[in-house]
Amino acid sequence: MTPDHPTSPAPDEAGPIGPHTIRRFTLSNGINLIVQENHTSPSVVMEGHLWAGSMDDPVEKVGLAVFTASAMTHGTATRSFQEINEITESVGASAFFSAGRHLVGWGGKSLTEDFDLLVNVLSDVLLNPAFPEKEVEKLRGQIITGLKELEDDTRGLASREYRQMLYGVQHPYGRPDEGTLESVPSIARDDLIDFYHTHYRPDEAVMVVVGDVAADGVYHTLEKRLGSWRPAANHPPSGIPTVEPLTEQRRTVRTMTNKTQVDIVLGTIGPARKDPEFHAARLANVILGQLGLMGRLGQNVRDVQGLAYYAYSTLNAGLGPGPWSVRAGVSPESVDQAIDSVVAEIERLRDEPVSDEEIEDGQDYLTGILPLHLETNEGIADTLLSMEVFGLGDDYIMRYPSLIRSVTRQQMQAAAQKYLDPYRYALAIVGPYEA
Repeated sequence: MTPDHPTSPAPDEAGPIGPHTIRRFTLSNGINLIVQENHTSPSVVMEGHLWAGSMDDPVEKVGLAVFTASAMTHGTATRSFQEINEITESVGASAFFSAGRHLVGWGGKSLTEDFDLLVNVLSDVLLNPAFPEKEVEKLRGQIITGLKELEDDTRGLASREYRQMLYGVQHPYGRPDEGTLESVPSIARDDLIDFYHTHYRPDEAVMVVVGDVAADGVYHTLEKRLGSWRPAANHPPSGIPTVEPLTEQRRTVRTMTNKTQVDIVLGTIGPARKDPEFHAARLANVILGQLGLMGRLGQNVRDVQGLAYYAYSTLNAGLGPGPWSVRAGVSPESVDQAIDSVVAEIERLRDEPVSDEEIEDGQDYLTGILPLHLETNEGIADTLLSMEVFGLGDDYIMRYPSLIRSVTRQQMQAAAQKYLDPYRYALAIVGPYEA
């Protein structure tokens, strides 16, 4: 299939990234290719997404998507794991595969002169993974070791327990991407092979290339290497099961007497990335637990009251409704008081309009982080991939400042009232604390 040439002027490297700089192509097998030329340094980054993730894990084999993605670079039909590493490292390049809840991410980076080599290696890994038995078992051991280490990590355990309570174990969002000590040993090599053949498909996949390259040349190189790849099965991406908001307070305590600090995670189900309240909720979250030394939580719970070693909030909006969470590390004797103080800050955000100064500081923060992110090819590629996955439009970067500046205090308060509930939340407590 011929490339889709833009009708707008050629890319202007001095201007913002937008429809006039982004080049779009479609490979003959349906892969969507996006190219952003950036000739400021002789390097190139390639990143892609496939619609395959832990959403597709069988309940009894949680961790299969992550295991499969991790095994991809451990050997192909023609190259061993060691040979793949030697080829890339010899020219200072890198290649990766990883899996999340909905997507498998893959890609790499290299000098411009080694772009063809990078494409050659990545396409070989993508099309011809061998899943060598010895490498699979070695990788299984590494995953199990990591899961055992998690059992001694209060922060990690609090996050896992919290997500399970928030969504429930029957929902894929409530299950751990990396699997469990029970599921990973049951995953066979044939399971990895079947997952690859079933879910790794070129149709609706996205690739982004950013760097010192010519867009047309990138298209022809990738069409030659990947254009003939066809899906092995007709398996559409998994849909997102309905996410129900909490109707009660859920609380779990995991006592670990060998620790000195208690880690807590408290929160609710927030918006999806494409929900109309997202930008208002994001700005409210910045004020609650991100600004400066972690917003109001850092100022009041940690600094003024001295109840926490750290305290901040996160909003993880994705394709589905993500967690809106507060995290804190506290001493055992301060747990109950710290929780009360966190809930009080949530109530204040819901009940009292934020100040003009907080709005302006929050908007300055959010409008300032995107240009910083776009200073590297990796940051540009990440942003363009996100824009494509969420359907934000090629002009999103140009519109972004006005989207943030247009959020009002009334919209922020409404978002906080919709998603944050001081009476219905999930709370995980892990450390030297007993209920």
